[in-house]
Amino acid sequence: MEAKTLLFDKPGRENTLATLGIARERAQALGITQVVVASSHGYTAREAHRLLAPLGIKVIAVSISHGWESKGWCMSPEERAELQALGVIVFTGIHALGDGVSSAFSEKHGGRAPDEIVRDTLYCFCQGMKVAVECLLMAADAGLLDMGAEVISVAGTDSGADTAIVCRPACPRAFHQLRIREVLAKPR
Repeated sequence: MEAKTLLFDKPGRENTLATLGIARERAQALGITQVVVASSHGYTAREAHRLLAPLGIKVIAVSISHGWESKGWCMSPEERAELQALGVIVFTGIHALGDGVSSAFSEKHGGRAPDEIVRDTLYCFCQGMKVAVECLLMAADAGLLDMGAEVISVAGTDSGADTAIVCRPACPRAFHQLRIREVLAKPR
């Protein structure tokens, strides 16, 4: 088998449409009907819906948890309502790879929890890889995915999307069953 991977010179929002385009192409080729997208304020989710929903692909937007509200990274109720009106499923929950109770102890006492080690390892690929895996785990844990079917997860660096992966999903509790089958796009 031969597969195409987009490698971007720089991370960022300008790669969003190309990333979603390769995700769409691969979803059609593999018969994938579920796509998870990281979306802080709705841009990536709206674009994903525009490109994927007409093909019958379910779009699940995972937004950043409210622990980051002071940074302005959280989806507003209006942004959430707009996406839901389109038919996008929007989920916000505790981050699967850190920023939970274990991170509070790491910050106070030092050391690293296993979820933080996984997070830091995924950052070696790129920020989008960490976020794509994390959002996939979160959507699975919320019961939003068909666990018997592959899923494409799309994320990025700051805003927009620059990373896309094809996965066999898993819940955080069964993390060792997660399989990244293909890397469709990422910053170089």
